[in-house]
Amino acid sequence: MAKEIGRLLTAMLTPFKADGSVDYENAEKLAVLLIADGSDGVVVSGTTGESPALSDDEKIELVKAIKKAIPGKTVVAGTGSNDTHHSVKLSERAMKAGADALLAVVPYYNKPPQEGMYQHFKAISEAGPTIMYNIQGRTAVNMTAATTLRCAQLPGILGVKEASGDLDQIGFVCAGKPDGFRVWSGDDSWTLPVLAVGGHGVICVVSHIAGRSMKKMIDAHTKGDNELARKIHLGLLPVIKALMTTAANPVPIKSALNALGFPAGTFRLPLVPLAKDQLETVMQTIREAGDLITFKAGVKVA
Repeated sequence: MAKEIGRLLTAMLTPFKADGSVDYENAEKLAVLLIADGSDGVVVSGTTGESPALSDDEKIELVKAIKKAIPGKTVVAGTGSNDTHHSVKLSERAMKAGADALLAVVPYYNKPPQEGMYQHFKAISEAGPTIMYNIQGRTAVNMTAATTLRCAQLPGILGVKEASGDLDQIGFVCAGKPDGFRVWSGDDSWTLPVLAVGGHGVICVVSHIAGRSMKKMIDAHTKGDNELARKIHLGLLPVIKALMTTAANPVPIKSALNALGFPAGTFRLPLVPLAKDQLETVMQTIREAGDLITFKAGVKVA
């Protein structure tokens, strides 16, 4: 049976100070707020955490800091790259630092074949319990349902974060997976459809500001309250779309959190904040979502 690490995991952004250094203190504060708002745990140093711009040492320090801040809650460390050897070494360090699990993306840029993906995840899973991450939009290659299910037989593989955008593929994975293998949606707007075909939950971005609403939707679906689940899904859909289409993640969510009063800080190049007009569009959409926005940082959404 796979280790239970939660249905709602927030892919946490990384706060930076004005000088561009990691703001570990505010990272800890953010993790505490996210747990209080309904998340079962967090993923650090993922895409939303600007992982390509973080050093290995910064990633490990984030794991240590966040694990200390939310004891007893799940901390998943983003340790994947397009270099298997590097990914394994970083994964080993993350597990020693206290990570509960690892998140490893399908290798990007070098376009591995399906066999290469299998060997990549097999190697990482020997360092610690691993969630695979399939997101062709950022990697240029898709991990097929057949490869996902082959990896699912490995004892160190917990599940997959699926952001392929192909519900048929996700359905085939859910239909063929072994007991205990989890499927998390990697697209916030696909959470309810993925749950409907047998998924477990979501590794989420909008839960930075709507954690309790996302948790309520998942719980409603689990209890068979489809009307409530659908109502929350449709209510959050404009916010999710604004956060994902105004600019590349994590630019909109980090800009929005700053506007809501939480000191998420700056970005590391090549990312830059939203333009003023773009931010106003995002914030207007957030305001229109009303009570579905549950994040509190001392500033009301009004």
